[in-house]
Amino acid sequence: MDKNISDVFWEAISNGQVLSLYQGLETKNLQSFIFQFIYFYGYSFVKKLYLKRSGSKSIGTKANLVLAAAAGACTVVVTQPLDTASSRMQTSEFGKSKGLWKTLSEGTWRQAFDGLGISLLLTANPSIQYTLFDQLKQRLLKGQLSTKKGAESSSVALSAFSAFMLGAVSKCVATCLTYPAVRCKVMIQAAESDENGINEAQPKTQKTVSRAIHEIWKREGPLGFFKGLQAQILKTVLSSALLLMVKEKITKTTWVLLLALQRYLLITRPRLKSA
Repeated sequence: MDKNISDVFWEAISNGQVLSLYQGLETKNLQSFIFQFIYFYGYSFVKKLYLKRSGSKSIGTKANLVLAAAAGACTVVVTQPLDTASSRMQTSEFGKSKGLWKTLSEGTWRQAFDGLGISLLLTANPSIQYTLFDQLKQRLLKGQLSTKKGAESSSVALSAFSAFMLGAVSKCVATCLTYPAVRCKVMIQAAESDENGINEAQPKTQKTVSRAIHEIWKREGPLGFFKGLQAQILKTVLSSALLLMVKEKITKTTWVLLLALQRYLLITRPRLKSA
């Protein structure tokens, strides 16, 4: 039986398992924290190494995307077991989620890296998002510059609403394009269930990308690859849009502060010389 977001909510409420909607939250937060920490320092290290060996002072767009993808790939390899455990906790039945160590210890270390190939592929998601966001941003700013004659290009920034909307659109497009891979990854990592009459004593078949694609196509057809897309969009689009909105406001504030500091220095320098 196919379920949507409202079905899952009502099932949790009717069974008195509202807290089960937060299954795997601790593991997901831990995975996100470690991912961001390793990615930030890994990207900084790779960036410094590239600048040192190339001898250049700046990085082009293509090189930046390659370095970001490389840092993301290394980070995914390290955090993949936590991602797998989190998916198994979230897809287990209400109230039957197990702890992090118990979830990982039930399988082999090889199974802890289920879906690694797809996770590496999904590092393209933020690349698509930020590339599209930058393209939409440049077009919007060009339109604003054409209406404001004499304004400097660097002084024009997106409003909070514009940044939020562009962030939402770019993340929505990136999520829709990469969601079939997300669906296959969840199928590979999902907790084992005996709801189809599968005996736990039977040997577990190896989960592969091709097998996940075959199962989704056989059971649900082409639309099955987009099952749960609404919930994914609601989660990722809102968070990404808020993140980009805050980023744009911080960038604008920083630019204003730099201009104010520059004007202050220009005014105070002549006074100091005359004194």
